[in-house]
Amino acid sequence: MVQGKEKSRSKRRVFTRIPSGKVKKVQKIRKSSPIICGECGKKLQGIPRLKPSKFRSLPKTKKRASRPYSNLCSACMRKKIMEKS
Repeated sequence: MVQGKEKSRSKRRVFTRIPSGKVKKVQKIRKSSPIICGECGKKLQGIPRLKPSKFRSLPKTKKRASRPYSNLCSACMRKKIMEKS
């Protein structure tokens, strides 16, 4: 019988090879869905994929990209700046 903590589906099962050469089943935390661009829907670069509880504990500089319009991808940001000028 498996232990109760291993029955939970909140963690994903991954098979990893250990140094002795055997394959072992390991439970890893599931990643959240990537943060996407507000206009085109592409994945935003420079923003980590963390659980909301972990994401909240990050400093503000790690939560957003260091560019203007950090809720947009770089291509949409360039378009937006060109429209403004």
